[in-house]
Amino acid sequence: MTDYRRVIELILEELGRAGAVAPSRCSCHGFTSECCPDRVQHVLDAGATRLGLHAADGGASGVSGYIDHTLLKPDATAKEIEQLCREAAEWKFATVCINPTWVALAARQLRGTPVGVCTVVGFPLGATTPDVKQFETRRAIFDGASEIDMVINVGALKSGDVRLVTEDIRGVVSACHAAGAGSKVIIETALLTDEEKITACTLSKAAGADFVKTSTGFGPGGATAADVALMRRVVGEEMGVKASGGVRDLEQLKAMVAAGATRIGASAGVRIVKESKGETPATGKASGY
Repeated sequence: MTDYRRVIELILEELGRAGAVAPSRCSCHGFTSECCPDRVQHVLDAGATRLGLHAADGGASGVSGYIDHTLLKPDATAKEIEQLCREAAEWKFATVCINPTWVALAARQLRGTPVGVCTVVGFPLGATTPDVKQFETRRAIFDGASEIDMVINVGALKSGDVRLVTEDIRGVVSACHAAGAGSKVIIETALLTDEEKITACTLSKAAGADFVKTSTGFGPGGATAADVALMRRVVGEEMGVKASGGVRDLEQLKAMVAAGATRIGASAGVRIVKESKGETPATGKASGY
């Protein structure tokens, strides 16, 4: 692992030497200054528990475009999936994120809309073998999925088996790219040390994944701004970062975006967008994650 740590160090050094950028953008990541992950981390370290952010377009449409409208609970019904799809089309969310059994239904419901269909692979434990995850991916895309959120083999990562983790990610990413689908790699941050998070993000980037994602929403913890900022520092600007697990209101979404997230997984998407429009959403427990 010593040589591999050095590879990670080199990558981080390369990120730190990012070239000249416009004055209004930070030199370390190329983000607008107020969204710089390092700046966000300094604010959090100083004791802040909430962060404010102005959306790029200043409107609710910008907020909804960040959100994968999510329903992954095991007892979700067909009627609930249909309702999720209607909400996604109405509020113009990026995708619906659902379990594989509902992909074909969601694809039919969303035909003719700009809303994508996202599903999960190796979910939620990530402990299936690479060939099984590849089959799940191909079947989901056949059924109509446009994005795949795979869970890495966390146990292999924590065992130092970089070869298996790499094979696991690359197999799913290759299947996605062959079919023109997007790929996200869920690293389950709550189970990892910072070093393991860096390793997982570095392997995901090397495998050509489109996003790294914090959490399944079924682990011991969800997304944190600190983890999002760390992931953004590692993957740079070339990849997306998805924050998921526990993002249930507008302030939490803003904190994740400020830290570097470009996609948010949330079951409270309608509530969040209504908040962004100045409406007072009805209280109630969000389903999914």
